[in-house]
Amino acid sequence: MKLKTHILFLLLLVTQLLSAQVAFTTKVSKKKLGINERLRVDFVMNSEGDNFSPPAFTGFTVVGGPSQSVSHSWINGKRSFSKTYTYILSPIKRGKFTIKQAKIEIEGEIYKTIPVTVVVVAAIAKPKDPNDPDYVAQENIHLVAEISNTSPYLNEAITIKYKLYVGSSVNVSNFNPIDNPKFADFWSQNIDIKQFKIEQGTYKGQDYKFVVVRKSVLLPQKTGKLAIEPLTLDVIVNVPTNRRDFFGGRQYQAVHQKVAAGNRTINVKPLPEAGKPASFTGAVGEFEFDVTATKTALKSGESLQATVKVSGRGNLKLFELPKLVVPSSLEVYEPEHKENVRTNLAGMSGAISDTYTIVPQYKGNYPVSKLEFSYFNPKTASYHTLSSIEHIIEVLTGPTNTNAVNQSNNTSVTHQKVVGKNNQFRSFHTSSNLVATYTTQFFKSTLFWNLLLLPLLVIPGVLLFQKKKKLIANDVKGNKIKKADKLAKKFLSEAKRNLNNKDAFYESLHKSLHNYLKAKLQIEATEFSKEKITTVFEENKINADTTINFVSLIESCDLARFTPISSDAMQQDYDNAVRVISEIDKAL
Repeated sequence: MKLKTHILFLLLLVTQLLSAQVAFTTKVSKKKLGINERLRVDFVMNSEGDNFSPPAFTGFTVVGGPSQSVSHSWINGKRSFSKTYTYILSPIKRGKFTIKQAKIEIEGEIYKTIPVTVVVVAAIAKPKDPNDPDYVAQENIHLVAEISNTSPYLNEAITIKYKLYVGSSVNVSNFNPIDNPKFADFWSQNIDIKQFKIEQGTYKGQDYKFVVVRKSVLLPQKTGKLAIEPLTLDVIVNVPTNRRDFFGGRQYQAVHQKVAAGNRTINVKPLPEAGKPASFTGAVGEFEFDVTATKTALKSGESLQATVKVSGRGNLKLFELPKLVVPSSLEVYEPEHKENVRTNLAGMSGAISDTYTIVPQYKGNYPVSKLEFSYFNPKTASYHTLSSIEHIIEVLTGPTNTNAVNQSNNTSVTHQKVVGKNNQFRSFHTSSNLVATYTTQFFKSTLFWNLLLLPLLVIPGVLLFQKKKKLIANDVKGNKIKKADKLAKKFLSEAKRNLNNKDAFYESLHKSLHNYLKAKLQIEATEFSKEKITTVFEENKINADTTINFVSLIESCDLARFTPISSDAMQQDYDNAVRVISEIDKAL
């Protein structure tokens, strides 16, 4: 009989221990879905935790969440608790993807979920319902890529504008790129758009509003047919519903719609071989060419600068300048390359230059030969060649180069070492101010005694520091409060950085407020309710207006997960959070 009693007791104990174990799992709405469908992901735990960290959701775009739900129940005197973080995901492309591990801290321990694999297949046909918000958004949102020239020459600048067309029955509150084109066979540069401008236009014969969401300048680097990858946007579209608000105004439902500009192809023509000059190095556009010198008469040992410069409009960053050619008796240093180039919708414009430093060593006259620069003008479909004038460098004084033979005809550039002469550096004047140095004995010096006494001062300080560190480590409650205070500041800073991202902003703001209450008033996550906050604030004699404002911020964080919020509203909530936290600090 005793044996049966012991066995029964052990079974009850094991059952109790198993029921007390922490469970943290991932649940998905489906393991296989079409690219035009959405996936619901739930992270479920049976104990309250802090600092939840979701995975990266590679291959998906988060279009909803995170939303939280908490469930409490008592069955036969036994408490059951469940908390769920829910995300709504939209796949970016087809393939097999893994929902990686989420993390959360429960009672000082870090728990992780088991990864879940889902498969995204081709789009699944859906019935067209004129009352379906997704269908209405799809019919009223279009992204179009407009190309300035679909048959350019090699290295000729073209522009591409991405226009987002919006029908009159809906409006757009936000859009974000989810797949940017790579432009692999082009030199490319995006043009900054400081402010989006709404314009009127037509799409397939219908009147639409449109906004240019991106501008890019492309210079093709290969000939033949080149593909331009599409830009894909995730657009938040506000679709009207049949519901009315308190004042009779029509209510809107926010839906996410993915739109792509579609693949485009351009045919890049090669530059003609007929008439191509020998001095052509790949310049395409309209240019001017010049070679200048800072002086033409100087003494031996002095220096001058010669500049080779090309200015105009074209592919200024994609060709080489002609090399300066001078007699071998002139010492020439490697040129300093400068670029003053700006890029706009018309392409590159500005100037590039190479500046050479030249130092003559011998007396005489030295010619700087003419240089030629050739470019191709796509407007006239022809080559042009420009020539510089010949410069004569006159060296007035210095030794005579007895080894020079016909210097005027020796036009090779040399980068040789300068041969020294007795009076070569006569222009450099030096002076010295010598000061006697004395050596002092280290033994029994001030430094000696300081180093000798230093350990006697350091050892007590180290002992005190270790004692204080041990006391701090043993203060579990204090360390928990400090950690929560640090996290509150961290998440408040994250909220400020995420003012342009609604979901991330309100998630960080909610974590900041939660950790602040945990640090300052020891309110745990299980007690995080409007009634508990109000009671604790009253006990600590915190102003009623401050209490109302704090609770209002918590409600804003919950409401923002399901409704569109403007950037001004987010900025206002952030400012309110800073002000309310400051007021609570003063009251405490």
